Amino acid sequence: MNPNVKTAIVWVVLICIAVLLFTVLKGGSSRSLQELNMTQFLEMVQQGRVKSVTITGNDVRGKYDDKNELHVTIPANYPDIYKTLVDQKVAVTVKDPSSPYWVSIFINALPLFLLLALWIFMMRQMQSGGNKALSFGRARAKMLSSQQKKVTFKDVAGVEEAKEELQEVIEFLREPQKFQKLGGRIPKGVLLIGPPGTGKTLLARAIAGEGNVPFFSISGSDFVEMFVGVGASRVRDLFEQGKKNAPCIIFIDEIDAVGRHRGAGLGGGHDEREQTLNQLLVEMDGFESNEGVILVAATNRPDVLDPALLRPGRFDRRVVVNLPDVKGREQILKVHTKKIPLADDVDLSVIGRGTPGFAGADLANLVNEAALLAARQNRKVVTMVDFELAKDKVLMGAERRSLILSEEEKTVTAYHEAGHALVASLLPDADPLHKVTIIPRGRALGVTMQLPEKDILNRTTSELDARLCVCMAGRIGEMKYTNQLSTGARNDIEQATELARAMVCDYGMSELGPLSFGKKDEQIFLGREIAQHRDYSEATAIKIDEAVRRFVEQAYAKAEKLINEHSGALEKIAHRLLERESIDGADVKAIIEGESGHKAPAVAEAEPPADGHQEVLRPETGGRVPGLLGGEHPQPA
Repeated sequence: MNPNVKTAIVWVVLICIAVLLFTVLKGGSSRSLQELNMTQFLEMVQQGRVKSVTITGNDVRGKYDDKNELHVTIPANYPDIYKTLVDQKVAVTVKDPSSPYWVSIFINALPLFLLLALWIFMMRQMQSGGNKALSFGRARAKMLSSQQKKVTFKDVAGVEEAKEELQEVIEFLREPQKFQKLGGRIPKGVLLIGPPGTGKTLLARAIAGEGNVPFFSISGSDFVEMFVGVGASRVRDLFEQGKKNAPCIIFIDEIDAVGRHRGAGLGGGHDEREQTLNQLLVEMDGFESNEGVILVAATNRPDVLDPALLRPGRFDRRVVVNLPDVKGREQILKVHTKKIPLADDVDLSVIGRGTPGFAGADLANLVNEAALLAARQNRKVVTMVDFELAKDKVLMGAERRSLILSEEEKTVTAYHEAGHALVASLLPDADPLHKVTIIPRGRALGVTMQLPEKDILNRTTSELDARLCVCMAGRIGEMKYTNQLSTGARNDIEQATELARAMVCDYGMSELGPLSFGKKDEQIFLGREIAQHRDYSEATAIKIDEAVRRFVEQAYAKAEKLINEHSGALEKIAHRLLERESIDGADVKAIIEGESGHKAPAVAEAEPPADGHQEVLRPETGGRVPGLLGGEHPQPA
């Protein structure tokens, strides 16, 4: 039984006993008395049987027949009672109608006694269990117990370099003398940095499972409350617990919630978050030493952390947990498919190659979706088809077959996606075409998906130009059918404009030279848009706009030329989409080769736009293309 329930039952029983005792004492021995009415009492007096009485207000108690007791209640101010008793020679004693002193004391003290009992009960409840209503200054760190299921480094895959770094920390905890005899000291802090879903928290759990030392875990948001000073108090309490259990590991997840840059935003010097950070800085490296206490923290926003928190002596090591490569993805898939029955046709290496840019969490979701699809079909094993369908669902979104499109809208969508697919297949520098569908998925009416054949870390100018051409090809395909503009290309235009501006302002790929424009000096608590400012003149802004327009217009002209030269293939791809609703890259390639009779030739440069602008400088390599470039046609970079 729950201890709180036991305590409540005990107090309820004690209160019931007190009330019962009060009732018994108040009643005295009244149950042994002979209760009489007024007529019976007067008859016994007239017969001389009553020897003595004691009158207390309206209450009359007495003895009759020398051994028995009686009790009667007389009416108020009864006029003849005393005369009747005296005439019959009854000994009369008159008492003040107030209760005995001990009864009055007990009655008066009973509410106080009940309040005291209730207070003791509430205090015990507050200081036990999970409430801790009066101990809000205590840290809410959870200590990992030995009974919980342990995660080890065998359960973590795809981040071998990070595992090696952390394995050294665990060896220091196990054998500190091995390092200390050479003058080495234990790292005070390890900061895990990486994109969301790469396994930072899982690595911390693996450290707890491998280290065999006390492990405290807490979230960065657990420090800050509505009460002033609570965050700093919890930091002090957390490190006090760590010192008592040294050597130990303290893990703070999402440390950017409490470790953001000081002086940012509108908070001021006495901001509660800053006081919490100040206390954390002192505890990590202040006057008092914390030997044997290692702080492990995780964040995906290292750019917003305070520099004092990142210096050596506090976080001595920064372990970068990046997205896994092809080999890492295959290892992660093996970990997540340990308990899943796989069909003989499942090849995890093929799935790993076909999921570039996937993080560990994405791969776990992919495996789970494939298992759910197989269970929905009442299959005993998960097949390769399930994994392919799950990959399409993760990349492009769930199918929305309930969304009914008119024949006109479906045809427009088919020509739009056919334009994307045709240009993506013809351009040699574009990423290979994976699949085209006109089934509504997510928020898009149709999707054209490209997947690179390998992990790509850098993009060249020609590859980015090809990406712009693919974005523009959707509108051109629509124009071939409807001969008018529509809103279907909104997302394509947005992506193309954003990419062209990045090529000019960030990657230095225009005739303006290798310069960066638009310094992003963000105020962390004010937001990105407010803080971004222009560090260039109006004349330069005009040149930037012209360069961005030139990139987009040249891509439009190149894509239009390709579609005009292969208009027959465009028609066939659109009709095939209307027939099947989904086709893959191999089908599109076969249609193009069948229409032209041979493989698509290399694409010539498009004519310059009508305004006469011609690109002067085209460096061969550019910077990285961050994130996902496609909304209607997603592609992980």
